[in-house]
Amino acid sequence: MIGIFMLGCFLAKLPVGVSMMLSAIGGCLAGGEGLPIRHLVEGTFSYIDTILVIATAMVFMKVVEKSGTLDALSAVIIKKFHKHPAILLILIMAVIMFPGMITGSSTAAVLSAGSIMAPVLLIMGLDTVTAAALIAMGGLLGMIAPPVNLPAMIIGGGIDVPFVGFGAPLLILTIPVAIFSVLFLGLKQARNMDYEKMEPHLNKEVAEKYGFRIYIPLFVLVILMMLTKIFKIIPDIGMPLMFLISAIVGLFTGRKVNPVETIQEALHSSLPVMGILMGVGMFIQVMTLTGVRGFIVMTCLGLPESLRLLAAGVSIPLFGAVSSFGASSVLGVPFALAFLNMDTIKIVVLGLVAFALGTAAGVIFGKIMCKVTHGKVNPLIGSAGVSAVPMAARVSQKVGAEADPTNFLLMHAMGPNVAGVIGTAVAAGTFMAIFGVK
Repeated sequence: MIGIFMLGCFLAKLPVGVSMMLSAIGGCLAGGEGLPIRHLVEGTFSYIDTILVIATAMVFMKVVEKSGTLDALSAVIIKKFHKHPAILLILIMAVIMFPGMITGSSTAAVLSAGSIMAPVLLIMGLDTVTAAALIAMGGLLGMIAPPVNLPAMIIGGGIDVPFVGFGAPLLILTIPVAIFSVLFLGLKQARNMDYEKMEPHLNKEVAEKYGFRIYIPLFVLVILMMLTKIFKIIPDIGMPLMFLISAIVGLFTGRKVNPVETIQEALHSSLPVMGILMGVGMFIQVMTLTGVRGFIVMTCLGLPESLRLLAAGVSIPLFGAVSSFGASSVLGVPFALAFLNMDTIKIVVLGLVAFALGTAAGVIFGKIMCKVTHGKVNPLIGSAGVSAVPMAARVSQKVGAEADPTNFLLMHAMGPNVAGVIGTAVAAGTFMAIFGVK
């Protein structure tokens, strides 16, 4: 698989997503699995949530760019804070980071906000190298910062951890670095800037023509993101819908925007990233199918702690240089599992043992009840007596229906489910009382 991927990327110069797809197909054939269409399709849509976030975020970013919001924002910032170069540089860095924060793409940040701010930085007195370095840093830090961090979202999806609670750690990681970088690199040169030379190059017409309403899409997006956090009773509509609503608002608040053309441009810009995610999904699915992923996890777990860190520090950046976000899933997930402490692993193992014993005991007791009642009790309902209430009941129903289409065990399977939950609660209360837990 790795060989096919390398040949596709380096020799054939194929896109990363296509190379991963070919390597996944090659892995299936090499592993003796033939061509499992179902697994390939499932892998393609493994990261459908992330793909929707990227696509809608890019649409919103294109609307904001075309409507003139970024032009107006940059002009207002420079006009208000040109006498305070430190604050001005920090705000310029925030503007450069914004597209990356919204789309999860450093390319989007560089091409949109970076292209607007590059002339401004040069007019401020910064040399070409420093201006380019600040734009590059802004793009990279914007990609890492919340609300959209693709590597974190991909790793979270790979280990079934929702992308919730990452905002604060990512802000703590990125904001101080961004402030330090922009002040360290640009403050000395920016102190000599001449606002009179800068003013003719600023696009002030948009801000003067549309006024406050040009910024409404940004406020709508922030409000939608904060509502569910502040008011818990409000249902979370999801980030894709938030981006779409904000983009629709942006169509009516600034310069006239052609929605069809904008969507086409947004999809064209996001296709490389979405292609990588589809290819990575297929790659991971085949690795799981052939046992390669399990081998990587067990190998990582078997390494000494120092070697784990060395392996992570070397392999992830190297693979990421070739596959972009692919390193997050292919290597990031196994290493995330490998870095779990032993106590966590013990808890997971004990949980698996408990599930296995609970299911086995339920089936055995179901068979006993079947014998006692002369076949009136289906022993399958015993398999539902575990804590995963809906899933276990559905499995019992499906297996029973396959054996006999007239079997309908769902309501009967829910009985031991509920009993198991109640029994667990009673047992937990008993243990808490015995050990004095309050």
